Amino acid sequence: MNLSLFQTPGTIVFLDDDPGYLDMLALVLPKDWHARFFLRPQTCIQHLTQEITPWEEDAWEQQQIISLWRETGAPLIPQVLEYWQNPRRYDLSRICVVDYSMPAMNGLQVLEQLADWRGSRLLLTGQADEQIAVKAFNHALIEQFLPKQTPDISQRLMAVIRHMQAGTGNRQPSPWRATLSQRQYTLLRSPSISAALAELAARSWVEHVVIGSPFGILGRSADGQVSWLQLEPASGLEELSEMADSIGVNTKDIEDIQQGRQLVDLELRQALGLTIPPQLRPAFTIGSDEPLYGALFAIDAPPTGNTYQHWLTSRDERHIIS
Repeated sequence: MNLSLFQTPGTIVFLDDDPGYLDMLALVLPKDWHARFFLRPQTCIQHLTQEITPWEEDAWEQQQIISLWRETGAPLIPQVLEYWQNPRRYDLSRICVVDYSMPAMNGLQVLEQLADWRGSRLLLTGQADEQIAVKAFNHALIEQFLPKQTPDISQRLMAVIRHMQAGTGNRQPSPWRATLSQRQYTLLRSPSISAALAELAARSWVEHVVIGSPFGILGRSADGQVSWLQLEPASGLEELSEMADSIGVNTKDIEDIQQGRQLVDLELRQALGLTIPPQLRPAFTIGSDEPLYGALFAIDAPPTGNTYQHWLTSRDERHIIS
């Protein structure tokens, strides 16, 4: 599935014994990526090992949101908005890029010492190391490998990292799957729907959560703007129009809802506890495999200093850690 159910920006770690290569990466990597550069394996291992507990705490916090929803019916959306108030998740390293050929310890030996670290692994190889990398990939020791002799290696490396960022981001099953019905999950696994939603998410947000109650994607941009992508299968349009009719939405708008031309934010407003009149937004079709409609709704959120943009500007300048 192209679309990650949960995604948040995090830190990318690079380990390589060539300081010149690390200096080059520090210059060419996108400025909106937070990266750490390590020259020595043991220093990198120590840093990532110290993250194991914060990773577990973050996973527990997400699970608590879902447990509270399941046990008490507490709406998911306000809980996620509260979870987003703390920017500590940005500091977690979500991808580790390791050079295989290092004198003191090769890349796989490094990753073997990080069995409990939850992030994704990318191994950089020399030409002679590719069979080792293939075997490591087949045994799920790494998520990706990339030969260093690849033409335009820096551009190719950034493309692979972007692909990994759009994935699950760690080695554990996403707890957010539990909020989705089987029908919703099947829709999201549709190739064209998944690809279209992944592209929309990458274009609109730096972090998002896919939930099933109500069905949609809650997203947040780098500057803290929050929006809701309401998802509605064609089979749910009639029920949605009936709900709209029951609260006095006019006949023309009800017909638009029935035909998939507009969606109304009834469940969103209920989840947020809002009493102001419902909003309607133009709907658009998503993917080509099955009829799925979407509409974007802005969510008012007070300006705060905990945005990814603010957090990123408060970090130190990129440098090599020896």
